[in-house]
Amino acid sequence: MPSERGLSQPPGPEWETVCRVCGYDDGVEPFWETGRPNEGAICPCCGNEPSMSDVSVMGLRNLRGYWLGQGACWDSPSSRPKDWDILEQVKRIPAEWR
Repeated sequence: MPSERGLSQPPGPEWETVCRVCGYDDGVEPFWETGRPNEGAICPCCGNEPSMSDVSVMGLRNLRGYWLGQGACWDSPSSRPKDWDILEQVKRIPAEWR
């Protein structure tokens, strides 16, 4: 369904708290609201700021590959949990964005 800007709305729930790039999810900060990016949100893990460019699976895979290739460093290291497990985190990426 086209939006008023003529762009297609991405699939997914009305309120997405999972980062489409790395799978980070605090369950509170939405990265997407009602099919639109929450442009004020920045993932503390991979540093991605949601935008309409995140509606392409290939684009997300490129961002994810770059982040992983650079060592999967946290953008905000103080937010990294002590027991962080990258494999568990990337499992949270919704299937439609893998």
